[in-house]
Amino acid sequence: MKQLTIIVKPFRADAVLQALAKLDVSECVVREAKGYSRQKGYLERYIGSEYSLAFLPKVEISVWVADDKAKEVSELVATIARTGRIGDGKVFQIPISIPPILF
Repeated sequence: MKQLTIIVKPFRADAVLQALAKLDVSECVVREAKGYSRQKGYLERYIGSEYSLAFLPKVEISVWVADDKAKEVSELVATIARTGRIGDGKVFQIPISIPPILF
């Protein structure tokens, strides 16, 4: 079993979640996150002053899939989340050796 941690831009999160539902990925956790990488943030203007905001909004989605489905899910998510610009997101695959305890 693998945990996929998917980080995408907020406006692509709904499309990614719909694609995951079509692949029968039923368990997921969605979190708001902020990221900093090659984008270097952006400038915000407020009442004539400029402020540098280094952290950009992102959405983090964690899903758990079988080993044989991990590659398929990762490739689909990358295809759907890709806009062709810097900061589209990342997909991390983390192996899980102990199955989760359901309660």
